[in-house]
Amino acid sequence: MAGKLYVVPTPVGNLSDMAPRSVEILKTCDLILAEDTRTSSVVTRHFGITTPMQSHHKFNEHAAVAPVVERLKGGDTIALISDAGTPAISDPGFMLTRACRQNGVEVETIPGPTAFVPALVNSGLPCERFVFEGFLPQKKGRSTRLQELAQEARTIIIYESPMRLAKTLRELADVVGEDREASVSREISKLHNSTHNGRVGELAEYFALNNPKGEIVIVLSGKRSDKSAPKVHRNKFRPNPGENGDED
Repeated sequence: MAGKLYVVPTPVGNLSDMAPRSVEILKTCDLILAEDTRTSSVVTRHFGITTPMQSHHKFNEHAAVAPVVERLKGGDTIALISDAGTPAISDPGFMLTRACRQNGVEVETIPGPTAFVPALVNSGLPCERFVFEGFLPQKKGRSTRLQELAQEARTIIIYESPMRLAKTLRELADVVGEDREASVSREISKLHNSTHNGRVGELAEYFALNNPKGEIVIVLSGKRSDKSAPKVHRNKFRPNPGENGDED
């Protein structure tokens, strides 16, 4: 009888966000596949999880998929986790889940943490229709992708590193216009989490002078026709009150 692959989300910040069912799966499965075993050991130690772990990341995923599928076909129960959030969302996991489906191995994804949903809701931008872009191409295809996003009518979600944030915001402002509404959320669910809302040009200027730390989610409003664009009163951009975690 074939085993089962569990795709298990882990906290993006606060360890208290870990679901009891996820802990139980990690405790009782035969093997945990972790993006970085050193990072995931923080979670496993905290919850008293002693299940063996092995690495499963973007650099070994191609070679690792076939042996893992064979173990699953042999009856093992295996859990896949990433450094934070839900595996396969801008993290390794797609190749393994696809291979399991192709080989008749059951896959069950446990609901749980992911960074872009709280960032989207925090943004105050329309949530009913959105497009998740993940990380933009760093070189080849970047300009084309930015031009495509400039025409996108849905709310746009982008992951970015703190080192590239100011550059990406400036490029977005140049392509979509300085006045497009946007937000930048950082360190979701952590002690120094913050969300800055404003025009994308204002945010570009702010983060050029205030280098952030931690994981970053950019939320950008979609393109609106002249008829549908609301009339807004321009206010000077200010960081959210009491948010001084950028220096921590």
